[in-house]
Amino acid sequence: MFSQFEMRRSLLELLIPWLVLVCFGAVMVGSAAVALQGDYLAKHLVFVLLGAVAFVFMFALPHALLERFYLVGWLIALAISVAVLIPGVGHEANGASRWLRVAGISIQAAEVAKFGLMIYLAGYLSRYRDELAAAPQRVIVPIFMIGMIALLLLAEPDFGSTAVILGAAFGVIFIAGIRLRYVALILLVITVLLALLIWLEPYRMRRLVSFADPWAVPYDDGYQLVQALIGFGRGEIFGLGLGESIQKLYYLPEAHNDFIFAVIAEELGVVGTLTVVLIFSYLVLQMLRTARLCLQQDHLFAGYLCYFGALVFGLQLLVNLGVNTGVLPTKGLTLPFISYGGSSLVVSCAMFGLIASCVRKLGATHD
Repeated sequence: MFSQFEMRRSLLELLIPWLVLVCFGAVMVGSAAVALQGDYLAKHLVFVLLGAVAFVFMFALPHALLERFYLVGWLIALAISVAVLIPGVGHEANGASRWLRVAGISIQAAEVAKFGLMIYLAGYLSRYRDELAAAPQRVIVPIFMIGMIALLLLAEPDFGSTAVILGAAFGVIFIAGIRLRYVALILLVITVLLALLIWLEPYRMRRLVSFADPWAVPYDDGYQLVQALIGFGRGEIFGLGLGESIQKLYYLPEAHNDFIFAVIAEELGVVGTLTVVLIFSYLVLQMLRTARLCLQQDHLFAGYLCYFGALVFGLQLLVNLGVNTGVLPTKGLTLPFISYGGSSLVVSCAMFGLIASCVRKLGATHD
């Protein structure tokens, strides 16, 4: 059981690293976008404000309401995933239809779907957890529902977000109690299907080849990764200094967004990048700790919310770092709380608001 002091301390252990990352992200967006036309920093600060509002709203929202209407989360994910594929409704950029334009703001379907599936999966598993081990067929329902959303996201196409969502979803399903052999079988099928999708799409195969040796095609598919690696090399141990990046001056595409970590490396060096990774890792570990404590005290809905959110943020961190350093093929995934991007930042803050609200459940147990 948690005392009020322990509850407040646990909440601060979540809030402080989150606030540090959000504030640091604003500084780095201002630096990385300095050469771009348009006031990206001002826009980002507006998104930070909207993210703060989303955090407060989700933090205050009663879990009982979300748990009762958890299916609405899936319906929201389905609606936006379908909407972006409708000609004239979805907004296309760089050959992908991943966004809706609302009042001049781009809303990425995968981000909203991620949030909806977080609520749906937590609600379903908290309701049927006791039946999963005895009746494994129970898990077919969420797999089918999540699989449907995943197929729609792949049709956009959004390969990176789909992989993160599937990884987080099946991680939570495994934690909920389904036997390992069923999870292994499901993951094997998904791996084969994803490999087939890569093989069937020429641009994905080109990305895979360029990722293996970007220096062989430095002015073609390997260009973005080569420029990112140059940024890492220039930064060395302590970096060139805040604001001194050269790569952000039209050499590195998406320097303020998907590749902001390369700018951090160039300006703040190994010391700066490791500090960011350590703070982010600490935040994810605190989420996992909160999730574990919630399950131990039978707050199932809260526990699964935390696990899903922690896995999403953790996987997205790993993918973004892997892409920036050349460990993984290039994928359009932001660095949560740090990269520029309205829907990514606002939805991430909303998800984090739900996670932070789970700490109240631990205090409620004591009361």
